[in-house]
Amino acid sequence: MFMSSVSRLGEGRTTYFSKETSKVFVGYSHKCSESWHSLSMTILLVEDDRAIADALVDGLRDNGYKVTHVVLGSEAIAKVRGGGITTVILDLGLPDMDGTEVCRQIRTFSHVPIIVASARETEMDRVTVLDMGADDYVVKPFGIKELVARIHAVMRRASGTVAPVTHIEVGALVIDTKSRTVSVGEKSVAFTPKEFDLLAYLAREPGTVFRRADILRDVWQTTWYGTTKTLDAHVASIRKKLGNAEWVESVRGVGFTLRVVP
Repeated sequence: MFMSSVSRLGEGRTTYFSKETSKVFVGYSHKCSESWHSLSMTILLVEDDRAIADALVDGLRDNGYKVTHVVLGSEAIAKVRGGGITTVILDLGLPDMDGTEVCRQIRTFSHVPIIVASARETEMDRVTVLDMGADDYVVKPFGIKELVARIHAVMRRASGTVAPVTHIEVGALVIDTKSRTVSVGEKSVAFTPKEFDLLAYLAREPGTVFRRADILRDVWQTTWYGTTKTLDAHVASIRKKLGNAEWVESVRGVGFTLRVVP
């Protein structure tokens, strides 16, 4: 039975909606205590299931957030383009387009944090969406406390005050993090969003060996309990696109490091 759950902060309860029975079940939960500037935040909820959307809207508003709800992917893109949205909570199975396409289009003009909330739970689903630029991924069913914690996390990362490095040179490798472009010598090389993030992460400290767990935490920006094959796949793709596997060296039992290739 698929169930979604959200907690009503004001009443200290959790509502569960079952798609199979079309009923809402109520149980008790602890209140969320951290507000983290929620009163100044507007959440865009993109969800076509009315019962789930209503429960999430109530739960988020009880936690102090302003919430705008839309059903279509095209509506979500227009809302983000119009400005004023601080975080997007995005379902994947939308009536007019898949959520991965919504994420891809938003990333062409905005860096607004995107949290995907979907019943799809395979590793490939997660990897695909994260590669399209999503900041986090939560699998249904989930509680409002978890969702609020994830909102806090992505907003903390998005509001960091440290000035980012915009230009990186490692031998013939040149990375511009502002335009998100990469070149080797005179040749421009195209990467997916997550491949670029991984390459730039390694390139900021060439010669440093980064542990797998640290890479997954910092680049994917989420706690990853499953296989690390997705990291290996991204490294293999980066090596191929750079034209020389020696650029990214694997350190057995530890992780990866970027080397200078003559």
